[in-house]
Amino acid sequence: MADEDKKGALNPNAKSFTFNPNASTWAPPAAAAAPPAQSQPAAIRTAQAAATDKVTDQLAAAKIASQAGEGSDDEEPIDETDPLWQVTLRIAGGDRARAKRMLENPDALMAHPEIVAVIDATAAADDAAADEDWETAASPAAAHSQEAEETAAAAAAAPAAAAEGGAGGDKADGGEEGDEGEDAEPEPAETTETAIEEDPREHLNLVFIGHVDAGKSTLSGNILYLTDFVDKRTIERYEREAKQRNRESWFLAYIMDTNEEERAKGKTVEVGRAHFHSDVKRFTILDAPGHNAYVPNMIQGAAQADVGILVISARRGEFETGFEKGGQTREHALLAKTLGVRYLIVVINKMDDHTVNWSRERFDECTSKLKPFLRSCGYAVKKDVMFVPLSGLTGANVKVRVEPAVCPWWDKLVADGENNTQQGTLLEVLDRLHMDNRDPAGPLRCPVLDRYTDRGTIALSKVEQGTLRAGTKVMIMPTKQVTRVEAVYINETRVSSAKTGENVSIKLACTEADVQKGFVVCDEARPCHASKTLLAQIALVELTEQRPIFSSGYEAIFHCHTAEEECAVIDLVSATDKKTGKVTRRPRFAKEGGVVTAKIRLARSVPVEKYDDMPQLGRFTLRTEGKTIAIGKILDFKNE
Repeated sequence: MADEDKKGALNPNAKSFTFNPNASTWAPPAAAAAPPAQSQPAAIRTAQAAATDKVTDQLAAAKIASQAGEGSDDEEPIDETDPLWQVTLRIAGGDRARAKRMLENPDALMAHPEIVAVIDATAAADDAAADEDWETAASPAAAHSQEAEETAAAAAAAPAAAAEGGAGGDKADGGEEGDEGEDAEPEPAETTETAIEEDPREHLNLVFIGHVDAGKSTLSGNILYLTDFVDKRTIERYEREAKQRNRESWFLAYIMDTNEEERAKGKTVEVGRAHFHSDVKRFTILDAPGHNAYVPNMIQGAAQADVGILVISARRGEFETGFEKGGQTREHALLAKTLGVRYLIVVINKMDDHTVNWSRERFDECTSKLKPFLRSCGYAVKKDVMFVPLSGLTGANVKVRVEPAVCPWWDKLVADGENNTQQGTLLEVLDRLHMDNRDPAGPLRCPVLDRYTDRGTIALSKVEQGTLRAGTKVMIMPTKQVTRVEAVYINETRVSSAKTGENVSIKLACTEADVQKGFVVCDEARPCHASKTLLAQIALVELTEQRPIFSSGYEAIFHCHTAEEECAVIDLVSATDKKTGKVTRRPRFAKEGGVVTAKIRLARSVPVEKYDDMPQLGRFTLRTEGKTIAIGKILDFKNE
């Protein structure tokens, strides 16, 4: 179990992936250009001009405050309760200096959907305040009409005051400290942020998997660049950094590989996370590490995924290395299916390499070897698996179809519907996918990926079933603790609710010790089950050389949704011969390739469901000594 000692999770302090458009040398008025209007949703395009003006107005107010404080020791004149400042600080990962630089560039700042949401919420509050009758708008403390007029004037002069809630109104009313003000508990994150409705566009989690050096991070980074979520100046900076490290072709990977270790070693260690969207869908990229030492980290990313993008290198020798026994192509594809990936897009990358030159023969060679293997993993190859040749470095077939002069055979394959797609580019394929197995009306199930403290306990999760709503009571399994959902965030934006399929940050009214990785936030009235004694059907994929026999007493690490737990086999109930279908009762042991029904004992109770009731909480993998040895599904359990 050597690799289990290295098991990892997403960095609990990591924020949604963002980029600094200022490159540390910005000087007015050389602001980075906003992304092209056609690449933005209509709501963002229509709000762009007005929102930029609002950001500029708030920036001007901040500068005036700074000038007034010159000569003092106060280096932080920013209003900490300002929603714009709070969101910008989150985007900057808590780096105050970086957040201030971002505020100095309104055009580039508006490229972030979180900023647009805050501005829209502020604008809506302003409109509501303007339309509301002054008698109902005035607070009890604002009994005099002159004070009410001063309040309205202050709101018009400082748009941010509308989002700051009652605090600004109390000051405008003369600064009287009533009983209500004395009793109020100051929680800026709760009192100043306005919860908005969830974006109606369907959300998909994309996990990029495959062997080390297949080009996962480069492809992920180029997608963000081609969809205008990274500006050209940032790319130029990464090009310079890559050249200094003698890794000129890796500059796009730096978009996803953000820490120094990953850039120095040239390989992904943690699961990178970033967001982009099209006109019809929203996407989260989960860039999984390809090295076998970091498979536990890859599992954490794949556990959240709806769509797997299996990146295959077409370069001579690289495909064979990744696909042969021991390569990560096989294990990643198997794990993705076991962890719940519905669709698999196989991208044959590096088609522009000089050893390939967009060869139809090389493409067919790769796909013909992959199809039978993927079928053995449980994928419906003719329905849920698509194949796309592309170049992650040049972007050919990522957003724009490769030129017929370069690849004359691809257009015909697309027209004929071969490879299960009639879309010619990767982004077109993604836009056509639809998750039809989501149940927003079912009992709530949110497996906890990680947690941290930020003015309260924050749990990172994905809504696997049901709808998560702020203000409701939930039960945390397996401890059965009842707590309250204080706030729900999607991509750092506070929302009133989140449906199935959304990645969320949940602010809970409990301590950090009360919620752990592997726990499940559930419907209070209909929680999931918890058990440490399971009856399961297990397919033995690849046993280790040191332990080639699967029998009672066999120990491994049990991975189910986001939970990891030590386990041991306590009884073999039956074994099924895959060739003949013959069932043997109470066998003494089983070998690689066999299918058994067994009882498993976990070290601690884990939240689970029967596979037939909820596959997301009913499937698991067993790993030991750096290998995935088995996959399984839960048939029954003992409630504990």
